Amino acid sequence: MNILNIEHVSKIFGEKKIFDDVSYGIHEGDKIGIIGINGTGKTTLLKIIAGVEETDEGQVIRQNGLRITYLPQNPEFPKDATVLGYVTQVTQDKEYEARNILNKLGITDHDAQISTLSGGQKKRVALAKALVNPADVLILDEPTNHLDNEMVTWLEEYLIKFKGVIIMVTHDRYFLDRVTNKIMEISHGKLYGYEANYSKFLEMKAAREEMELASERKRQSILRMELEWAKRGCRARTTKQKARLERLEALKNGTAPIRDANVELDSIGTRMGKKTIEFHNISKSYGEKVLIRDYNYIVLKNQRLGFIGPNGCGKSTLMKIITGVIEPDEGSMEIGDTVRIGYFSQEAEEMDNNQRTIDYIKDVADYVPTKEGRITASQMLERFLFDGTMQYTPVGKLSGGEKRRLYLCRVLMESPNVLILDEPTNDLDIPTLTILEDYLDSFQGIVITVSHDRYFLDHLVDRIFAFEGNGYLQQYEGGYTDYVQARQYLGSASTQKESDKKKTNAKDDWKQNRPTKLKFSYKEQKEYETIDEEIASLEAKIEALDADMMANATNSAKLSELIAEKEKAEALLEEKMERWVYLNDLAEQIAAQ
Repeated sequence: MNILNIEHVSKIFGEKKIFDDVSYGIHEGDKIGIIGINGTGKTTLLKIIAGVEETDEGQVIRQNGLRITYLPQNPEFPKDATVLGYVTQVTQDKEYEARNILNKLGITDHDAQISTLSGGQKKRVALAKALVNPADVLILDEPTNHLDNEMVTWLEEYLIKFKGVIIMVTHDRYFLDRVTNKIMEISHGKLYGYEANYSKFLEMKAAREEMELASERKRQSILRMELEWAKRGCRARTTKQKARLERLEALKNGTAPIRDANVELDSIGTRMGKKTIEFHNISKSYGEKVLIRDYNYIVLKNQRLGFIGPNGCGKSTLMKIITGVIEPDEGSMEIGDTVRIGYFSQEAEEMDNNQRTIDYIKDVADYVPTKEGRITASQMLERFLFDGTMQYTPVGKLSGGEKRRLYLCRVLMESPNVLILDEPTNDLDIPTLTILEDYLDSFQGIVITVSHDRYFLDHLVDRIFAFEGNGYLQQYEGGYTDYVQARQYLGSASTQKESDKKKTNAKDDWKQNRPTKLKFSYKEQKEYETIDEEIASLEAKIEALDADMMANATNSAKLSELIAEKEKAEALLEEKMERWVYLNDLAEQIAAQ
């Protein structure tokens, strides 16, 4: 069922046409990922759908009573608001759910003032509010930013189970693969829809572009033939001749398909001597919290290292110790004389919004060496998709993603032979990430990255260091998927070892050889006695709700409330049924003793 229509929408910012007469229909059950190069209008489209921004032409038609929840990329908060108060301000009856989601997102002080939180923590609080707020359509702008790997995995599972429509912008390709069933691509003012997740979308996009190129080749071939015919001289008196001339004019006015430009990079690095980067017994604490404890490591030439762990564990702190921004409490860093570090920090440096884009790059260098020879700052910017007009645009007029891309360009202009990348995938579009990965593959130097992007880690690093509590870092070989498999193997091996230990102890201790009688706990006994009545009550409630829904079929607002109430009742009934099976199985085992 169609619940929302984008009809002939156009939008212009300054001289840039963001959308050119685009239309798209959104249906129940759609989980849509929006893809496009930074600056193409992904966030603008979310705002238009959410009703936060107006169109220049066209309209968005929404089903009556449709509940839309919007998570912006940079949420704003009321003054003096507390975490729990903000999350539950729309739905006071969902305090338990709100606390649970906040805990899952690593926000455990629910009474804290939001003003005291970091930027990443604030975004997670806003995400919690979006998930708690009842919605038919959930619009999420970069929901995975500032989430660690465990949080991203939890959010994936949550959104997979979500009953309503999801429309989101994210650059996490594994996340898109698991959650979405449709991809909406924005390219040169047009929308292209694909019934696919991210992996399938890549295949379908390649097929679409090939078809467009084949159509263009055919158009050019027919155009050449028609022009030859016109040159030979034609009598435009007959109807057939006039029609042929009109077709020639239409062919001449046709436009070739526009291909997306790609960020073009080649390896820009300087020679490195024998000595690289050495960690000697590095430790760092803040108060009683130990972030890094006695870390020793010598980085090898051309090595690719990934650092992972929960938010706040010390990943960025370690990057800042390498770059000299922070001093360790104990231990020392040794960095070779020929090492040139390029640091792409999580918190992008302050930019002068009045400065021209090209001057921001020229502050570092006017020229940069590449495999092809020296190229100018202007040429480098063109490779980063900043055309001549954009190069003389003030930095303040760039989108968040474009500023991030500009910052990356500046880091690479320094010709480093060691790249420190702290959350490089935040706010970079997927095409830029793909080309960055290709560049890093050929980069003649060391890459050290902090990232929660599993796809990026799988395609880049050859060794992972995981922060696993109390300041210790554990080393794993390979990428992120290899790390997960190793953790699973170690977990199962540990369980088996514990099981073997118990068996050994059982032989030594006669008490453990005594049979243990099964019995209900006090709580289980009370639950067993009442669960049949609870299930019967829930089934009756669902029947009553079905009857109410039939009676209110034409009242969309009331119908939405009844549907939501029925979904909650059905979910609770499913939980009770699972519990009923467990309790009855246990009762049979007790009776059989």
